[in-house]
Amino acid sequence: MGARPRTTTASWMEDRGPKAILFDFGGTLDADGITWKDRFYPLYLAEGVEVDRARYDQAFYTADDALVAKRLEACSFREILLLQVTGVLEALNRVDPALASRLCDRFLEDSLDKIRANLTILHKLSGRFRLGIVSNFYGNLARVCVETGLAPVMSVVVDSACIGFTKPDREIFQAALTTLQLDAGEAVFVGDSLPRDMEGARRLGMPHIWLVSDNCGPRVPCCLGDPMIGSFADLLAALS
Repeated sequence: MGARPRTTTASWMEDRGPKAILFDFGGTLDADGITWKDRFYPLYLAEGVEVDRARYDQAFYTADDALVAKRLEACSFREILLLQVTGVLEALNRVDPALASRLCDRFLEDSLDKIRANLTILHKLSGRFRLGIVSNFYGNLARVCVETGLAPVMSVVVDSACIGFTKPDREIFQAALTTLQLDAGEAVFVGDSLPRDMEGARRLGMPHIWLVSDNCGPRVPCCLGDPMIGSFADLLAALS
């Protein structure tokens, strides 16, 4: 399945129309273009954890790398979040189970609220397209999809920890396409990360839509003319 000549998603939609829409999970289906790292930081500050951004970022990456190495298929959504928060607090030399639980639950509640809202849109899309998720995750994405109600509308779920490749590697996107029996040009990828989601889809020749928050910095797409949306709710209009 070779890459086709690159066009903008909008013009390609007019010419052929996609058969499938693939999504990132964290920052896309559970938030409007805001990564877990960026969503968690103000929660730590609100709980009185005084840490500068550079030190926090390093603690987050340290905790996240440790989770990725474990491949935690049996963990629930809450359990994986609690492990992540606990790892950050340990890296900051602040072990506090009660604080970790509060941070986890605040983040989880916000995520579930956003997923419930987005499910309305996903159900509408599922009448027109096959849907799927391609995510850098911890081995438990399939379980998380069941817990959150996403599983019934998804035709394929690809978890980096299960497949052994991470975005932006071509192989993780190709795994979803192979399951769907589609070429790259027959799907559109929607994600919040320019270097992982947009770049990965570009490498495969897959049209892509960038879900980009207002606080992401310069809003320059990886390909000239690529559509950008500021909210998941804008996706229906972008695909019309």
